[in-house]
Amino acid sequence: MIWLSESFRKRLDSPWRRVEDAMQVQGSVYRNPPGANRRTLRFERDGRGYFLKLHWGVGWREIFKNLFSLRLPVVGAANEWKAIQRLETLGVETMRLEAWGEEGWNPARRRSFVVTRELENTISLEDYCAAWKSSPPNPHAKRLLLERVAVMTRKLHEHGLNHRDLYICHFLLRQPWDGGEADLHLYLIDLHRVQQHWQLPRRWRVKDVGSLYFSAMDIGLTHRDRLRFLGHYFAQPLRQVLQEQGAFLRAVEKRARALQDKGIDEND
Repeated sequence: MIWLSESFRKRLDSPWRRVEDAMQVQGSVYRNPPGANRRTLRFERDGRGYFLKLHWGVGWREIFKNLFSLRLPVVGAANEWKAIQRLETLGVETMRLEAWGEEGWNPARRRSFVVTRELENTISLEDYCAAWKSSPPNPHAKRLLLERVAVMTRKLHEHGLNHRDLYICHFLLRQPWDGGEADLHLYLIDLHRVQQHWQLPRRWRVKDVGSLYFSAMDIGLTHRDRLRFLGHYFAQPLRQVLQEQGAFLRAVEKRARALQDKGIDEND
């Protein structure tokens, strides 16, 4: 199965009809995790940038390894394709899907790809907030960003989705931004591990929020900033959050401290 957007199809010299056509694309390697079953390339067509994520068979050994560890293995690009479509329906800004393809019924040997349009003029929140500790930002702009991240996370979780890599480096802020709400555009990326449930189990909410907290520990957020985030995430008065969500907040804190102790790099 191959799907191409009309705008992307027009930029190709010839339509892609097989996954192999995507496998032959030349571009700059953006990410190539050692031992992983995927590679991400950046390439251009008619002056427009795209990211191509290629997947190939992980083998049954890797699949069973994940299953025995109670983790769902990522065996192809379909997961990211479905996640992008789902986020669009929820009104969560993310990447624009341009192409997707998959071949093979055997999940251990299946080859697939997904193409997204490059998000131009953006900066990750990790880089945008890097100087906040020594040079505090405009308070209004900081409040808007805290609210937007909290609401995006809440929308995911309310609708049964968890990201599994929810760090601030995976939120891209469109530039230039004057600090106002009208032109605030924040995109959530790196969706290949997103899981979708009928109802999100509590442990996945803890992992997402704990990972997010861990990645924001060193950007100079105050106690009031953290409380403000929780108010928007739960969409409840803070008094009610603190009275009813004590166990959840302790679990989030434990998750964040565990990641800190392990020295996890959120860019991995």
